[in-house]
Amino acid sequence: MAGRRRIDPPSLVQLAAQELRRMILAGELAPGERLIEERLTEELGISRPPLREAMRTLQHEGLVEITPRRGASVTRLADSDVVEILTLRSALERLAVEMGVPVTDPARLARCHAALAEMERCAEQADRAQLVERGYEFHRAIVGLAGHRRLEGTYDSLHQQLLWCMAMNLHTREHYYEDLATHVARHRDLLDLIEAGDPDAVLESLAHHGERSFTHGFHQPQQGAGTATDATDAPDAVSR
Repeated sequence: MAGRRRIDPPSLVQLAAQELRRMILAGELAPGERLIEERLTEELGISRPPLREAMRTLQHEGLVEITPRRGASVTRLADSDVVEILTLRSALERLAVEMGVPVTDPARLARCHAALAEMERCAEQADRAQLVERGYEFHRAIVGLAGHRRLEGTYDSLHQQLLWCMAMNLHTREHYYEDLATHVARHRDLLDLIEAGDPDAVLESLAHHGERSFTHGFHQPQQGAGTATDATDAPDAVSR
């Protein structure tokens, strides 16, 4: 019909990029692991040209590194990069809670509930890659409680790097601490505190939320009051 835009089906490149992204976020491809073209073309049922283009797509997203003579591999962030990303995340979420709790706009709270519902659905389906994505949306919704456009924009600038960190963390949490349902339950408890309207209780929960479990053994700078610490996130200490 006139005036309607045709929606084209996903291309092989898009589908391959989607599957590679899923494999990385689900922990099926580990940080630093080489992406062997011969094996991946067989697994994905595609030729090398669309596979290579898909890899370049993920390179732009920061999930894949491509180097001359070595080829493509899953991105491995340096310990110092991870520390910077997570300390910045903590600072942004803390500021959002200080500005946005108690919540005055029901629509902002509804956004948190919608993200949590999606997390519950992903956990039930054992869809780890989507659980990582929806977990990011949940925490992004927490940042959105402040109603501060530039604050949320700064958080968005960390999107791909946070997905990488969250994927590594989910893998660690599932192996050492909790199943997927318990993982989601921790976020439900956090949302209950937000709804109760006590910012100090929310900050205390965030400080022990367990988002740094995968960094056990990293050298990290001293944390200020109200930020997450290593002690509760190490694999020999269970953080709920």
